[in-house]
Amino acid sequence: MTMRADQENKRPKFVSFSGIDGAGKSTQIRQLCAAIEQAGLRCSVVSFWDDVARFKTLREGASHVIFKGDKGIGTPEAPISRRDKNVRSWMMTLLRLCIYLADAVSTRALMKRAQRPGTDVVIADVIIFDRFIYDELANLRLENAVMRTYARMIAGFVPKSDISFLLDADPVQALARKPEYPLEFLQFSRKSYFALNEIIGCMTIIAPMSICEAEQEILGRAETALSVAPAQEIRNRQEHLVASVLK
Repeated sequence: MTMRADQENKRPKFVSFSGIDGAGKSTQIRQLCAAIEQAGLRCSVVSFWDDVARFKTLREGASHVIFKGDKGIGTPEAPISRRDKNVRSWMMTLLRLCIYLADAVSTRALMKRAQRPGTDVVIADVIIFDRFIYDELANLRLENAVMRTYARMIAGFVPKSDISFLLDADPVQALARKPEYPLEFLQFSRKSYFALNEIIGCMTIIAPMSICEAEQEILGRAETALSVAPAQEIRNRQEHLVASVLK
């Protein structure tokens, strides 16, 4: 189709999803990717923790061996207790600042390589980040002036996505969906994401709503920001989703 040919001559579009654990990012990423592919475009999902983050062995070792955190992904039937980003100390803060800088360099390098013609890093018309550098910056104590300056510097160093979604969620409901961190930490994280957005001002906030409503909101925002998905394809998908819910 014409739109496909036109897009192949341009740089890929970047989308990022951020938010507290249990906000529904994975679900919305799957739906958006499916809508993009239905529009005849290639979509690739980049997992920030698996494909971008550095020093994964060190991080996992600290979480499981030193801090005695559980492994795996928490579910309502099998909750776990993770001990990593919720561990607070001045030593861990210093370590995080170094690691986050390395992750910023890695993110920038991946995005720059993906924009070069003929690259084999990620071949797609739209690249979706499942979490982004913003999720790390939101883990800092942003009431501190030094941390705010650091966050602003890192956010300025990493190229901005064409649209960065921040999926807001009620911490109590998020904990029920994905029981991994204490409620107090999720409440802190939610406030920190909003504080971060005040600093960098580039995240599109999706308010708490049903899965179907959130998908419609995201698809509409993505269509406007990316200019790659035909409006009729979006409307058809929305109508199909609504019909399936009402059955």
